[in-house]
Amino acid sequence: MVRVARALLVSQVALMGEYRAEIALWALSGLLPFIMLALWRQAPAGAALGLGPEGLDRYFLSAFLVRQFSVVWVVFAFEEDALLGRLSPYLLQPLHPLWRYVAAHLAEQLTRLPFAAAIVALFFAFNPGAFWWPSPGRLLLAWLATLLAFAIGFLLQSLIAALCFWSEKASALERLLFVPFLFLSGLLAPLAAFPPGVRAAAQWTPFPWLINFPARLLAGLPVDAAAGLGAQLAWIALLLPAALLLWRAGVRRYTAMGA
Repeated sequence: MVRVARALLVSQVALMGEYRAEIALWALSGLLPFIMLALWRQAPAGAALGLGPEGLDRYFLSAFLVRQFSVVWVVFAFEEDALLGRLSPYLLQPLHPLWRYVAAHLAEQLTRLPFAAAIVALFFAFNPGAFWWPSPGRLLLAWLATLLAFAIGFLLQSLIAALCFWSEKASALERLLFVPFLFLSGLLAPLAAFPPGVRAAAQWTPFPWLINFPARLLAGLPVDAAAGLGAQLAWIALLLPAALLLWRAGVRRYTAMGA
Protein backbone atom coordinates (compact mmCIF):
# COMPACT_ATOMS: atom_id res chain seq x y z
CA MET A 1 0.00 0.00 0.00
CA VAL A 2 2.88 2.38 0.74
CA ARG A 3 4.41 1.67 -2.68
CA VAL A 4 1.05 2.19 -4.39
CA ALA A 5 0.44 5.44 -2.50
CA ARG A 6 3.91 6.74 -3.34
CA ALA A 7 3.62 5.82 -7.02
CA LEU A 8 0.17 7.38 -7.24
CA LEU A 9 1.31 10.60 -5.57
CA VAL A 10 4.47 10.85 -7.71
CA SER A 11 2.49 10.38 -10.91
CA GLN A 12 -0.05 13.00 -9.85
CA VAL A 13 2.70 15.48 -8.91
CA ALA A 14 4.23 15.00 -12.37
CA LEU A 15 0.81 15.54 -13.94
CA MET A 16 0.14 18.68 -11.91
CA GLY A 17 3.56 19.98 -12.86
CA GLU A 18 2.40 20.06 -16.46
CA TYR A 19 -0.39 22.43 -15.42
CA ARG A 20 1.66 24.68 -13.10
CA ALA A 21 0.72 27.84 -15.01
CA GLU A 22 -2.96 27.04 -14.51
CA ILE A 23 -2.33 26.22 -10.84
CA ALA A 24 -0.63 29.60 -10.44
CA LEU A 25 -3.84 31.19 -11.71
CA TRP A 26 -5.84 29.08 -9.25
CA ALA A 27 -3.63 30.37 -6.44
CA LEU A 28 -4.21 33.95 -7.60
CA SER A 29 -7.95 33.33 -7.78
CA GLY A 30 -7.91 32.68 -4.02
CA LEU A 31 -7.11 36.31 -3.17
CA LEU A 32 -10.64 36.98 -1.88
CA PRO A 33 -9.47 37.12 1.79
CA PHE A 34 -7.11 39.98 0.92
CA ILE A 35 -9.97 41.87 -0.76
CA MET A 36 -12.09 41.36 2.36
CA LEU A 37 -9.16 42.49 4.51
CA ALA A 38 -9.06 45.81 2.65
CA LEU A 39 -12.81 46.23 3.20
CA TRP A 40 -12.70 45.37 6.92
CA ARG A 41 -9.82 47.77 7.49
CA GLN A 42 -12.04 50.61 6.27
CA ALA A 43 -15.23 49.41 7.96
CA PRO A 44 -16.15 51.14 11.27
CA ALA A 45 -17.48 47.80 12.50
CA GLY A 46 -14.02 46.27 12.21
CA ALA A 47 -13.14 47.32 15.75
CA ALA A 48 -16.22 45.46 17.06
CA LEU A 49 -14.53 42.17 16.16
CA GLY A 50 -11.97 42.70 18.88
CA LEU A 51 -9.16 42.59 16.32
CA GLY A 52 -6.74 45.41 15.73
CA PRO A 53 -5.15 46.05 12.33
CA GLU A 54 -2.51 43.38 12.94
CA GLY A 55 -5.15 40.89 14.09
CA LEU A 56 -7.15 41.47 10.92
CA ASP A 57 -4.01 41.08 8.80
CA ARG A 58 -3.11 37.82 10.45
CA TYR A 59 -6.62 36.40 10.33
CA PHE A 60 -7.22 37.05 6.63
CA LEU A 61 -3.70 35.92 5.68
CA SER A 62 -4.33 32.72 7.64
CA ALA A 63 -7.72 32.33 5.92
CA PHE A 64 -5.94 32.65 2.57
CA LEU A 65 -3.42 29.94 3.50
CA VAL A 66 -6.07 27.59 4.90
CA ARG A 67 -8.17 28.01 1.77
CA GLN A 68 -5.17 27.37 -0.48
CA PHE A 69 -4.51 24.00 1.14
CA SER A 70 -8.06 22.83 1.82
CA VAL A 71 -9.76 23.69 -1.49
CA VAL A 72 -11.58 20.70 -3.03
CA TRP A 73 -12.75 20.15 -6.60
CA VAL A 74 -13.41 16.40 -6.67
CA VAL A 75 -17.05 16.78 -7.71
CA PHE A 76 -16.09 18.49 -10.97
CA ALA A 77 -13.33 15.97 -11.81
CA PHE A 78 -15.55 13.02 -10.94
CA GLU A 79 -18.49 14.36 -12.92
CA GLU A 80 -16.30 14.75 -16.01
CA ASP A 81 -14.81 11.26 -15.60
CA ALA A 82 -18.28 9.74 -15.22
CA LEU A 83 -19.70 11.53 -18.26
CA LEU A 84 -16.72 10.71 -20.49
CA GLY A 85 -16.51 7.07 -19.45
CA ARG A 86 -13.11 7.32 -17.77
CA LEU A 87 -14.63 6.02 -14.54
CA SER A 88 -15.22 2.53 -15.96
CA PRO A 89 -11.55 1.37 -16.02
CA TYR A 90 -11.03 2.92 -12.58
CA LEU A 91 -13.76 0.68 -11.16
CA LEU A 92 -12.04 -2.40 -12.58
CA GLN A 93 -8.77 -1.69 -10.77
CA PRO A 94 -8.04 -2.86 -7.19
CA LEU A 95 -7.92 0.70 -5.90
CA HIS A 96 -10.89 2.80 -4.83
CA PRO A 97 -11.24 5.63 -7.38
CA LEU A 98 -11.57 8.20 -4.60
CA TRP A 99 -7.92 7.58 -3.68
CA ARG A 100 -6.95 8.85 -7.12
CA TYR A 101 -8.73 12.11 -6.41
CA VAL A 102 -7.13 12.35 -2.97
CA ALA A 103 -3.69 11.95 -4.59
CA ALA A 104 -4.56 14.53 -7.25
CA HIS A 105 -5.58 17.05 -4.58
CA LEU A 106 -2.42 16.48 -2.52
CA ALA A 107 -0.27 16.79 -5.63
CA GLU A 108 -2.04 20.02 -6.59
CA GLN A 109 -1.38 21.38 -3.10
CA LEU A 110 2.34 20.58 -3.40
CA THR A 111 2.46 22.31 -6.78
CA ARG A 112 0.56 25.30 -5.37
CA LEU A 113 2.95 25.69 -2.41
CA PRO A 114 5.60 27.93 -4.08
CA PHE A 115 2.95 30.23 -5.53
CA ALA A 116 1.22 30.58 -2.16
CA ALA A 117 4.59 31.23 -0.51
CA ALA A 118 5.34 33.98 -3.06
CA ILE A 119 1.98 35.65 -2.35
CA VAL A 120 2.65 35.52 1.41
CA ALA A 121 6.12 37.01 0.89
CA LEU A 122 4.62 39.87 -1.13
CA PHE A 123 2.00 40.44 1.57
CA PHE A 124 4.68 40.77 4.26
CA ALA A 125 6.79 42.97 1.99
CA PHE A 126 3.94 45.47 1.75
CA ASN A 127 2.79 44.94 5.36
CA PRO A 128 5.93 44.34 7.43
CA GLY A 129 4.09 45.17 10.64
CA ALA A 130 1.83 42.13 10.13
CA PHE A 131 4.72 39.65 10.14
CA TRP A 132 4.53 36.94 12.76
CA TRP A 133 5.58 33.35 13.18
CA PRO A 134 3.29 30.96 15.06
CA SER A 135 4.70 28.93 17.91
CA PRO A 136 5.56 25.31 17.00
CA GLY A 137 2.54 24.05 18.92
CA ARG A 138 0.16 26.45 17.22
CA LEU A 139 1.68 25.70 13.83
CA LEU A 140 1.22 21.96 14.32
CA LEU A 141 -2.39 22.40 15.49
CA ALA A 142 -3.15 24.71 12.56
CA TRP A 143 -1.66 22.20 10.11
CA LEU A 144 -3.73 19.40 11.63
CA ALA A 145 -6.90 21.53 11.58
CA THR A 146 -6.26 22.44 7.91
CA LEU A 147 -5.77 18.77 7.06
CA LEU A 148 -9.04 17.89 8.80
CA ALA A 149 -10.77 20.80 7.04
CA PHE A 150 -9.59 19.34 3.73
CA ALA A 151 -10.94 15.94 4.77
CA ILE A 152 -14.35 17.43 5.63
CA GLY A 153 -14.51 19.32 2.34
CA PHE A 154 -13.43 16.25 0.38
CA LEU A 155 -16.07 14.06 2.01
CA LEU A 156 -18.77 16.69 1.46
CA GLN A 157 -17.92 16.89 -2.22
CA SER A 158 -17.60 13.10 -2.44
CA LEU A 159 -21.20 12.84 -1.26
CA ILE A 160 -22.25 15.22 -4.01
CA ALA A 161 -20.01 13.50 -6.54
CA ALA A 162 -21.68 10.15 -5.81
CA LEU A 163 -24.93 11.73 -7.01
CA CYS A 164 -23.36 11.68 -10.49
CA PHE A 165 -24.47 8.04 -10.59
CA TRP A 166 -28.03 9.38 -10.69
CA SER A 167 -27.63 12.83 -12.25
CA GLU A 168 -25.41 14.25 -14.98
CA LYS A 169 -25.15 17.64 -13.26
CA ALA A 170 -24.52 16.93 -9.59
CA SER A 171 -22.03 19.81 -9.57
CA ALA A 172 -24.99 22.21 -9.57
CA LEU A 173 -25.71 21.13 -5.99
CA GLU A 174 -22.12 21.94 -5.03
CA ARG A 175 -22.62 25.47 -6.34
CA LEU A 176 -25.66 25.81 -4.07
CA LEU A 177 -23.56 24.74 -1.07
CA PHE A 178 -20.91 27.28 -2.01
CA VAL A 179 -23.19 30.16 -0.96
CA PRO A 180 -23.52 29.17 2.73
CA PHE A 181 -19.85 28.15 2.70
CA LEU A 182 -18.87 31.61 1.51
CA PHE A 183 -20.71 33.36 4.35
CA LEU A 184 -20.41 30.88 7.24
CA SER A 185 -16.89 29.53 6.76
CA GLY A 186 -15.07 32.71 7.78
CA LEU A 187 -13.75 33.42 4.31
CA LEU A 188 -15.58 36.75 3.96
CA ALA A 189 -15.38 37.71 7.63
CA PRO A 190 -14.50 36.14 10.98
CA LEU A 191 -17.47 34.33 12.42
CA ALA A 192 -17.44 36.83 15.31
CA ALA A 193 -18.79 39.44 12.86
CA PHE A 194 -22.16 37.68 12.69
CA PRO A 195 -25.04 38.03 15.18
CA PRO A 196 -24.97 35.56 18.10
CA GLY A 197 -27.91 33.58 16.70
CA VAL A 198 -26.21 33.09 13.35
CA ARG A 199 -22.96 32.07 15.04
CA ALA A 200 -24.77 29.54 17.22
CA ALA A 201 -26.57 28.04 14.21
CA ALA A 202 -23.38 27.97 12.14
CA GLN A 203 -21.61 25.88 14.80
CA TRP A 204 -23.93 23.00 13.88
CA THR A 205 -22.80 23.08 10.25
CA PRO A 206 -19.43 21.99 8.87
CA PHE A 207 -18.65 25.42 7.40
CA PRO A 208 -16.97 27.22 10.36
CA TRP A 209 -14.57 24.30 10.76
CA LEU A 210 -13.36 24.65 7.16
CA ILE A 211 -11.80 28.15 7.39
CA ASN A 212 -12.62 30.08 10.56
CA PHE A 213 -11.31 27.56 13.08
CA PRO A 214 -7.97 26.66 11.41
CA ALA A 215 -7.38 30.32 10.47
CA ARG A 216 -7.82 31.46 14.07
CA LEU A 217 -5.43 28.75 15.20
CA LEU A 218 -2.80 29.80 12.69
CA ALA A 219 -3.25 33.51 13.44
CA GLY A 220 -2.77 32.93 17.17
CA LEU A 221 -6.26 34.21 18.06
CA PRO A 222 -8.23 32.89 21.06
CA VAL A 223 -9.93 29.62 20.16
CA ASP A 224 -10.86 26.36 21.89
CA ALA A 225 -8.53 24.00 20.02
CA ALA A 226 -9.81 20.80 21.66
CA ALA A 227 -13.46 21.59 20.94
CA GLY A 228 -12.67 22.64 17.36
CA LEU A 229 -10.64 19.53 16.56
CA GLY A 230 -13.35 17.41 18.19
CA ALA A 231 -16.01 19.02 15.99
CA GLN A 232 -13.91 18.40 12.88
CA LEU A 233 -13.43 14.74 13.78
CA ALA A 234 -17.15 14.40 14.49
CA TRP A 235 -18.02 15.73 11.03
CA ILE A 236 -15.54 13.33 9.43
CA ALA A 237 -17.05 10.42 11.40
CA LEU A 238 -20.49 11.45 10.15
CA LEU A 239 -19.61 12.11 6.50
CA LEU A 240 -17.27 9.17 5.85
CA PRO A 241 -19.80 6.32 6.22
CA ALA A 242 -22.45 8.38 4.42
CA ALA A 243 -20.14 8.95 1.46
CA LEU A 244 -19.13 5.27 1.31
CA LEU A 245 -22.73 4.05 1.52
CA LEU A 246 -23.89 6.42 -1.21
CA TRP A 247 -20.90 5.45 -3.36
CA ARG A 248 -21.72 1.73 -3.06
CA ALA A 249 -25.36 2.34 -3.92
CA GLY A 250 -24.28 4.37 -6.95
CA VAL A 251 -21.79 1.79 -8.22
CA ARG A 252 -24.50 -0.89 -8.15
CA ARG A 253 -26.56 1.10 -10.66
CA TYR A 254 -23.66 2.55 -12.68
CA THR A 255 -23.69 2.16 -16.45
CA ALA A 256 -20.83 3.41 -18.60
CA MET A 257 -21.43 6.70 -20.37
CA GLY A 258 -19.60 8.53 -23.10
CA ALA A 259 -17.14 7.30 -25.67
